[in-house]
Amino acid sequence: MKSNYLNSTEAAARLGVSRQTLYAYVSRGLLHAEPGASQRESRYFAADVERVAAQRARGRKPKEVAKAALDWGAPVLESAITLIEGGRLFYRGVDALGLADHASLEEVAAGLWQCDRQTAFGARTAGPPPVLRALFRHYGEQRAEEVLLPLFAVASDDTSTAIWQQAAQRLAHGCGDLVRILAACLLRTSPESAPVHEQCARAWGVGRSGAELIRMALVLCADHELNASSFTGRCVASTNASLRAVVIGGLAGLSGGRHGATTGRVEALWDELGTREVEKKMRARLARGDDLPGFGHSLYPDGDPRATYLLSRILPRHPQWAAMIDAGVALTGQKPSVDLALVAVRRHLRLPVGAAFGLFALGRSLGWIAHGLEQREQQHLIRPRAVYTGPRPDDGEVEPVRSGDRRRPNSRQGRQNGLAQGDLPATFFKPR
Repeated sequence: MKSNYLNSTEAAARLGVSRQTLYAYVSRGLLHAEPGASQRESRYFAADVERVAAQRARGRKPKEVAKAALDWGAPVLESAITLIEGGRLFYRGVDALGLADHASLEEVAAGLWQCDRQTAFGARTAGPPPVLRALFRHYGEQRAEEVLLPLFAVASDDTSTAIWQQAAQRLAHGCGDLVRILAACLLRTSPESAPVHEQCARAWGVGRSGAELIRMALVLCADHELNASSFTGRCVASTNASLRAVVIGGLAGLSGGRHGATTGRVEALWDELGTREVEKKMRARLARGDDLPGFGHSLYPDGDPRATYLLSRILPRHPQWAAMIDAGVALTGQKPSVDLALVAVRRHLRLPVGAAFGLFALGRSLGWIAHGLEQREQQHLIRPRAVYTGPRPDDGEVEPVRSGDRRRPNSRQGRQNGLAQGDLPATFFKPR
């Protein structure tokens, strides 16, 4: 089985450098070394070594640099919202773990949005649209992954967070409403002014300690820099769409199995493993080419601090879960991610299946809105270019279109090839 770590000799060989240069990479912060089997030997996370090797191979080729930037690569835009550095997470310079100790979701939102908490989350009087109750009945007990987006799209509106909304207080209140409406859609209730973690605890029937654990989870999910859903939200915001549209875009991005819906994959893994012969079942999964969802995070080779924080409050009560996680770490060399921790929270509190994704989405809505607000200040459309890799047109096939000429490009050539206008060559339908 392929190891997730390389020793010094293997790492130097993969990079094509001497061991002295390898150690220089460590001192410059390009690589992280961990203690190896002996005091004189270090080991290196294989994914980190591959990242540095890819950077060396690309050199200064602009196309390759741009391509790599989209895959855990170089920063592509400026943001003052979240910092991930040295295995730690900060919201506007404040340690997220410290905030999880005491702050409410509303307080974190006010910090991320840079507004007054009471203005954003003051008393609201508007109830949900009547159709929402009908939709609650229509979707029945379907999981949050499946229903949050359509419910939120119907329950919310653009007015208070539209690009033309210049009243700061109205905008802040509109942002708070978006979060409350999303909470109502998750809990199948009416929007209300109580703190969101208390709403969750009441709807799901958990006590004070459970409410505190929910609060911590929501705070730790509030933002995570330029993840796929937040980048989607920024693209939406750059078009001058409403912040409601930004949240809808974020929900769409979060719903994929490589992002927020990883919680659903973790739930399935947990059910598959059960309580007996857990390590044997894990080995069988890995042997047939399946992964262990919920283990490992590219930004945290030493472990996701959000997961460590939440699991430390749960695992002492569940030694079998701790043994399962230990087995996964031993086999893969990768520690739990926040996705696994959210599922552990869900199971520990006996919340409805899908609540792990719901907590992720509800917490992350703060970050989507923050990114939307920040992107509005950039005053430019996010519009990267693609490197075209399809078939090239023949020389002379595309005719220039003169001003006022309504003929289609290539119309003459199409008639010569026996194609009517609007027809497509057979190669256009070639399976990809």
